[in-house]
Amino acid sequence: MKTIIHKAESRGFANHGWLQANHSFSFANWYNPEKVHFGALRVLNDDIIAPKMGFGTHPHDNMEIITIPLGGELKHRDSMHNEWQSVFPGEVQVMSAGTGVQHSEINGSVDKHLSLFQIWIIPNKQNIEPRYDQKTFLEENRKNKLQTLVTSIDENNEGSLKIHQDAILSRIDLDKGKTFKYELKSEKHGVYVMTIHGNVMINSNSLQTRDAIGVSETEDFDINVLEDSQLLFIEVPLLEL
Repeated sequence: MKTIIHKAESRGFANHGWLQANHSFSFANWYNPEKVHFGALRVLNDDIIAPKMGFGTHPHDNMEIITIPLGGELKHRDSMHNEWQSVFPGEVQVMSAGTGVQHSEINGSVDKHLSLFQIWIIPNKQNIEPRYDQKTFLEENRKNKLQTLVTSIDENNEGSLKIHQDAILSRIDLDKGKTFKYELKSEKHGVYVMTIHGNVMINSNSLQTRDAIGVSETEDFDINVLEDSQLLFIEVPLLEL
């Protein structure tokens, strides 16, 4: 089994006043040649956005973009929809940028901060028609069991959102003292595990809140839970850029 450890404090950080951004991989003005991507996973940003603030209209193309609000209210508008759409914690949003899309993202609250993960995954199809979707995932459905959030559009998994890549995004909330075995879909995949909150042990590595580990070259691995923990799994093909 091969592992790569990314401690929370090793991430890139940008303080824009209205935006506090942590970058697991090279992004914007932060560049680390050892942290450009993990396979098809290109971006994992951990953002805190001030009330009423956000990202003005900007373009994307040929990227699969997944947004997971953790607290507050995200409001989204894009060139496929004229109306603002709210996305709350417990929901997940996906956008296939394809041939090109313009969108805006703002904090929908006037007095509360918005926190979220935004994930970019390199697609396996270029220049497809842009598409958008969002879905609610109940917290009780990930209590000590894996909850699948996102899978490939080529797979028949009706409970998940879809992207143009052979990837799997999932979450689990684990109680202290539990052991969980994660099984990879393919030997050609790796999985990037982000500790949203808590403390777990993976392959003799202690991972605390916002620490991450990339795991590859194995069929499965065990997670030992040292305190109540919430984990995000991003399993992707191990592409070379």
